[in-house]
Amino acid sequence: MTQPDRVPPTERIRAAYRRIAEVDRPEVWITLRAEEDLLTEAKQLEQRLAEGARPPLAGLLLAVKDNIDVAGLPTTAACPSYAYTAAASATAVRRLTEAGALVLGKTNLDQFATGLVGTRSPYGAVRHATRPDRISGGSSSGSAVAVALGIADLALGTDTAGSGRVPAALHGLVGLKPTRGLVPTTGVVPAARSYDCVSVFAATVQMAQRAVALMTGPDGTDPTARAWPATTRLAAGPAPVLAVPSPSGLAPLSGAARAAFRAAVARLVEAGAVSREIDIAPFLAAAALLYGGALVAERYAAVGAFLAGRPRDADPTVSGIILAAEALPAYRLAADQARLDRCKMAAAAALAGFDALLLPTTVGHPTLAEVAADPVGENSRMGTYTNFVNLLDMAAVAVPAGTADGSPFGVTVITEAFGDQIGLDLAALLTGERLDTVMPDTGVDLVVFGAHLRGQPLNGQLTALGARFAGPARTASCYRMVALPGEPPKPGVLRAEAGGAALPGERWTLSPAALGQFLAALPPPMSLGAVELADGEHVLGFQCDPVSAGQGQDITRYGGWLQWLGKHGSGFRDTQLP
Repeated sequence: MTQPDRVPPTERIRAAYRRIAEVDRPEVWITLRAEEDLLTEAKQLEQRLAEGARPPLAGLLLAVKDNIDVAGLPTTAACPSYAYTAAASATAVRRLTEAGALVLGKTNLDQFATGLVGTRSPYGAVRHATRPDRISGGSSSGSAVAVALGIADLALGTDTAGSGRVPAALHGLVGLKPTRGLVPTTGVVPAARSYDCVSVFAATVQMAQRAVALMTGPDGTDPTARAWPATTRLAAGPAPVLAVPSPSGLAPLSGAARAAFRAAVARLVEAGAVSREIDIAPFLAAAALLYGGALVAERYAAVGAFLAGRPRDADPTVSGIILAAEALPAYRLAADQARLDRCKMAAAAALAGFDALLLPTTVGHPTLAEVAADPVGENSRMGTYTNFVNLLDMAAVAVPAGTADGSPFGVTVITEAFGDQIGLDLAALLTGERLDTVMPDTGVDLVVFGAHLRGQPLNGQLTALGARFAGPARTASCYRMVALPGEPPKPGVLRAEAGGAALPGERWTLSPAALGQFLAALPPPMSLGAVELADGEHVLGFQCDPVSAGQGQDITRYGGWLQWLGKHGSGFRDTQLP
């Protein structure tokens, strides 16, 4: 993707509108802003840039699903008679525009975000970007196609049952659905309030992550919004353990799709992951509750009263699904919520000891005609591997994984709530990216010099806490290193009045809670304190008191712990705790 600082925002807008005219896909948009209005905003942004401002998304073009408010534009949820003009932008939109993104317009969707096919809209079925006889996937259909056609850099969708992941898979895009509540849903028309998420479509994992990182955090308005816990793991470790379905769990796929899935697993294993098969029945059981049980009552609570008025522009399939929930007794909802709790326990047990679950994103790629002939059945198949994720309070990132049966094929990395960064790291292994953002950004850096280095015997103490390797480090040239007695061998580092050197180490990032846990388990004579780095920055690092250091051998002249181990033939080199 072209970087915004290399192409002026005004030129990006002109190119986008040329592309809109070229592709001639009017069904993508419900409201497309006037090019002149956007150019005015872009010129104002260019003035800010000339004055030295550096908003992180400067000039990136954003498409917004039309169940998400944009100030001054109508919100229709793909139902013209429901429309209202938004007085304020949704929190998610506001945070992106404050970061420099420019809103192109509002995109088409399955009406009231009910569907995974992209055909349930009076504004027209959204056709696939490159196979126009086939569906785009939904419900965030227009948002996905706007990115796939190269019009928008980013697009917002919503994802209750897979609407931010299915269209991504069908178009070879990244679809990032964060942990429920991390992105406030203020200004979003609810589909099923307890399970709704704002999602992002992008061409790369990195771009999607940048957008989600900017949108996260409570806004003081959405009561379901959540903050990152202090215990958030920031990495999976050097050998992530990946759960994959047993052969029976892949039965809905074609032979070509199964082969594509196995190839994705093989790529992750080649990159260092460990894969083990599990029975995904508990997850599929939870998925069946979304529409097959009383949880659909949430959809009636959202827009049922409106649809009960029988508006002429209501999609009949959508109305049928939502209005059927009116007759559901409350005891059935309570019973299904209890069933869901049991599914959560079973799913958690199935994933015990795993860092993530890898699944195909969807099943098949039907034609428009096939969906028209069986709108409910085809839609249900599309959600086989997606419907359970929000019900079980999990995070997911859908990424491209080749092709199958003539269409793009995708897989989804699924993690426990707040395991978003672990999922992103695994997804980036599949796309070959190097991520420059960590979610959350509240971690604390720690510099280590000896037995906690990668490949050394105590490094497992860091990785078990979800610590993230942040790169090499080097102290200012005023530190000494001593080899302390004890097993395993480990050094002590202390500031020197004279005879010091610049010592090499590694920088790791831990969550605040992980750092506290690490510090609590630290044995004497080791301690943590501020260490001055070569560039003058002060970072938390290992230190040793002068009295304890006096009991060890000064090894400063060797230039580092690994160099000393190499000279002395320690058996601890290139070993690691399991």
